[in-house]
Amino acid sequence: MAALLATDRRRLLLVLALAVVVGVFTAIVPLLRDWFDLRVYYGAVDTWVHHGGSIYDYRVPGTTYGFTYPPFAALGMLPMALVGLHTAIAAALLLNLAALTLVTGILAGPELRRYRWFGCALAACLLALLEPVRDTFSFGQVNLVLLALVLSDAWLLSRGWGRWAGVGIGLAAAVKLTPALFIVLLLLGRRRRAAGVATAVAGAATALAAWAMPDASRFYWTDALWDTTRIGRLDYVSNQSLQGVLARLVAPQEPSRALWATLALLVLCVWARRTSRALADEDWIAAFALTGLAACLVSPITWVHHLVWLLPSFAVLLRRRRLRVAAALYAVLCSSVVWLWFDDASGLDGFLGSNTYAWITLGLLLWLPVGQPRPDRPALSRRASATPAAPSTAAPAISAAPDQPSPWSSGGAAAIGRALFTGWAVAAGQVVRSGRAAGAEGLAGAEGPAAGTARVSSSVPTGSTRPAAAKPQSSSARASSYTASPPPA
Repeated sequence: MAALLATDRRRLLLVLALAVVVGVFTAIVPLLRDWFDLRVYYGAVDTWVHHGGSIYDYRVPGTTYGFTYPPFAALGMLPMALVGLHTAIAAALLLNLAALTLVTGILAGPELRRYRWFGCALAACLLALLEPVRDTFSFGQVNLVLLALVLSDAWLLSRGWGRWAGVGIGLAAAVKLTPALFIVLLLLGRRRRAAGVATAVAGAATALAAWAMPDASRFYWTDALWDTTRIGRLDYVSNQSLQGVLARLVAPQEPSRALWATLALLVLCVWARRTSRALADEDWIAAFALTGLAACLVSPITWVHHLVWLLPSFAVLLRRRRLRVAAALYAVLCSSVVWLWFDDASGLDGFLGSNTYAWITLGLLLWLPVGQPRPDRPALSRRASATPAAPSTAAPAISAAPDQPSPWSSGGAAAIGRALFTGWAVAAGQVVRSGRAAGAEGLAGAEGPAAGTARVSSSVPTGSTRPAAAKPQSSSARASSYTASPPPA
């Protein structure tokens, strides 16, 4: 008991120290961003409800940036019109925290429960440092909520409850277009009912928004949707999509749309092939992870905070015991390294460095382990004794039963630094032929059935384990999705 208490005290001190570091860091950085995106949402809804304007009329004072989501997203944010800005900020923080909790529970719930409070606290601190997560919180973004909606369907499908799946994906696709790719995923997985539910929910939500805001809906689907300048510059360093890579490569010229479309098509082909393999093994988390990666790459604009869609990929890496790869990618995604090329992304170093997150996304799409793990099975022992059996005039001897290797069991996930997650448990037993026979001299070359009985068993031991008008990234001159004073084109 004393040893247990001492261990708990050490864990508590570790968590407190890490929480202080994370708290100081996150208390400073969000103040520079000033909840920019949430201010956009709040201003758009306020303009619609209290001033009789359209949600797309609002611009953040001093900027050209306004609401860019489909009209249904504004319907979902309507409660903000009933409260003040500071209350809306607090509510957004709580909502994002709840969404992150749900996402973590879906991806690594059993493993975290194994470590009780220590695992949950350590996971919270580690996730708070990840740049896409901390940007989602500090900008007041909606990405974690969308991810939680989508993964709820993955959770239902992985447990055989497909009849209830599709609602989360449908709602997410109605709020933002990118998650619509998950409907295609459902079709690839032959979950037509879930795909139908998702399509119906997205269609019903869009129709509801068209009824409530007909003019805004007409403007969005005929104008705003196709105008990427409303969102930001394609070559801005925060845009970590394929189009962002091309835009920085040819800046200040516009990137070739034909080239982008070709690359996007190739990415989708790779996604479809790799996802089909995951679906063949009913590995829905890996399939959803690959779909999130592909969506980030083919989307015209993927800001850094959109990369919360990489979280399922980390879960897959940890589950497959790729701890070093997961730790290295995590460290890079915490570093804000792409902002070193904020002012100039020219040259080979700029091409490689300013697109670091895009390379990570592409690499994961190509090499993320998919399907159920198939560890190499040890060779079966095939020994038997040649002890002759007593002669018998009864029925012929019974031939040996075929080899019956015992089932392999795997489960669990590994955590950053082995202190959070355990490795997969793997056990294997072997049973060799056994039988009884008569009238044989030995095993090799005997014409009659082999005589004797042998059983050998073995096992493999288990493994252990801005100010308001500025919106910068880490200074008043940087931003992760928008900036009040964009760099000159």
